[in-house]
Amino acid sequence: MKLLRFGEPGAEKPGMLDADGNLRDLSAHIGDITGTSLTPESLDRLRSIAPSSLPRVSDGTRIGACVGSVGKLIAIGLNYADHAAEANMALPEEPIVFFKATSSISGPNDPVEIPRGSTKTDWEIELGVVIGTRAKYVSEADALSHVAGYCIVNDVSERDFQLHRSGQWVKGKSHDTFAPMGPWLVTADEVADPQNLVMSLSVNGQTMQDGSTRTMHFSVATVISHLSQFMTLHPGDVIVTGTPPGVGMGQKPPVYLREGDDMVLSIEGLGEQRQSCITARD
Repeated sequence: MKLLRFGEPGAEKPGMLDADGNLRDLSAHIGDITGTSLTPESLDRLRSIAPSSLPRVSDGTRIGACVGSVGKLIAIGLNYADHAAEANMALPEEPIVFFKATSSISGPNDPVEIPRGSTKTDWEIELGVVIGTRAKYVSEADALSHVAGYCIVNDVSERDFQLHRSGQWVKGKSHDTFAPMGPWLVTADEVADPQNLVMSLSVNGQTMQDGSTRTMHFSVATVISHLSQFMTLHPGDVIVTGTPPGVGMGQKPPVYLREGDDMVLSIEGLGEQRQSCITARD
């Protein structure tokens, strides 16, 4: 099942994708795609609805972030062996954890803003993991049972803010539009193996990232279990799990995003994002 949100920013409605790729309106059945609608019981109820019975949404309607009212947006750093090699950095002994402000979440095809004063805005395609049931002190063996589904997230990063402006990475990770999410959430039952998904990102038509979740240092299950030792994960929380090689910072010489640049991101089975870069608005 592919769930999504559509409509103008701040007024999105819940939707479902049918077998022919058409958007269908779920708003007669649920208020939004949030933690309360991502529990196993709620997902089972949604599965019982025939998509053909739902009103069709007009082509060209804006797609919003696939999860609304996200409680926590948690990110994992340096989690791909080949990306660590690209950065000339040792793999960590346990997951590097940081947060992105939830106000950075945007629609999958919304413009990405280049912040004021930015010199090093970068791209990072990542597998997003959406929690469906409360997870606290869970084992790796049980971790994936807490997942509602998966999605694409672009962990846009301003490297100068991240690395040279003191404190934690959050400064370089949290500008508005720095977390395009979607286009849809694919429920966990339709993702046979989250550790075997091809992923790619291009900038202005040139492939920059061409990787696979196979090269993750810490698996999705390990990450969920690890996080649950330090905080309770709630339905609707989103974890972004790291990026493969090919980020702008890793190019020789480095290449960063500028106004007018276009990005296209895809992960096997999870759809595609398209973003154009613009100068930050007020």
